[in-house]
Amino acid sequence: MCLSSFLFFMSFNMLLPELPDFLTRLGGADYKGFIIALFTLTAGISRPFSGKLADTVGRIPVMVFGSLVCFLCGFFYPWVSTVAGFLLLRLLHGFSTGFKPTGTAAYIADIIPYERRGEAMGLLGVAGSLGMAAGPALGPYITAATSLNTLFYASSGLALLSLAVQGTMTETLPAAQRQRFSWHLLRLDWNEVLEPRALAPATVTLLCLFPFGAILTVIPDQSQVLGLGTAEKGLFFTCFTLASLLVRLVAGRTSDRYGRVPVLRLSTALLALSLALLTVAHTKFLFLAAALLFGVASGLNSPTLYAWTIDLSHPERRGRAVATMYIALEAGIGLGALLAGWIFGNVAAHLPYVHALSTATTLLALGYLIWGVSARPVAE
Repeated sequence: MCLSSFLFFMSFNMLLPELPDFLTRLGGADYKGFIIALFTLTAGISRPFSGKLADTVGRIPVMVFGSLVCFLCGFFYPWVSTVAGFLLLRLLHGFSTGFKPTGTAAYIADIIPYERRGEAMGLLGVAGSLGMAAGPALGPYITAATSLNTLFYASSGLALLSLAVQGTMTETLPAAQRQRFSWHLLRLDWNEVLEPRALAPATVTLLCLFPFGAILTVIPDQSQVLGLGTAEKGLFFTCFTLASLLVRLVAGRTSDRYGRVPVLRLSTALLALSLALLTVAHTKFLFLAAALLFGVASGLNSPTLYAWTIDLSHPERRGRAVATMYIALEAGIGLGALLAGWIFGNVAAHLPYVHALSTATTLLALGYLIWGVSARPVAE
């Protein structure tokens, strides 16, 4: 599962540093905020369906569909020649993360005991972080050494490898729960859209992932403003992800020992501090220092949110609970990307305002964690 996640996250993240320039060359410089926003829109819309299907058809079919979408979309980027075509493809590409991570988290929850759940989510996060680090770092080098089309085909190939790895796994959804896929399974009642037990971690996820959408949108431009070259556009993402990777090795185990909410309070405070630093980052040193601190905070935050969501969920609705958390994640990233693109407006002087807004959302999350939820651990 970790290998499959590594390949999957590397596949679509390797495109991120190059997509703003690609869209600009198509004549869509004013639509940079939509690169992430459209991707997360369909990811969020598809979450209730992927959650229900993971609880009825199976974890592996949901993962396979997500990887297949990633493979096909990567293959078709070289054929896009208009802004509308690009935006449509980004919309379709979002279905990949709407399905694959939902099935992955439910699968891991099935095979890991409660007392090591945070640790397992941390290790899974290590695999994802490696993919997120290698992708943005490798993408610009592939483009510089070969061509942008080669980068797109490489992305598609990695998704295909992720798909192949899933063929070696055994389904974990109990046989008594499994159904053959039929179209009526795509009809949703309201109680199948959001899982009430997961609303607290979903709220924190929404507020803490807003900054990530903003960062994905403006950091390539901010890198250029600070004098980082074409091949270095992914350096922020590399520093952030490597720091996150190192922290994840111990972060999950920490939340197993000290509790989810206390760890989230610490990680959210660090997240706010990193964004405040990014607001005043006028040098490469401060810029990359903010990236490292942002990575440390995210490395603590992410696996703990996953584990907290699963702690609160009922085993028969585990896929729906995970999907609820992911809906909040996609909403946070999408809103962050949209508002960042609108505030930035291709004006470098506006970058501090983007990061100041992100700082505010994390402070709201911190307030909710201190006064809105109990710090007592939930035992299964």
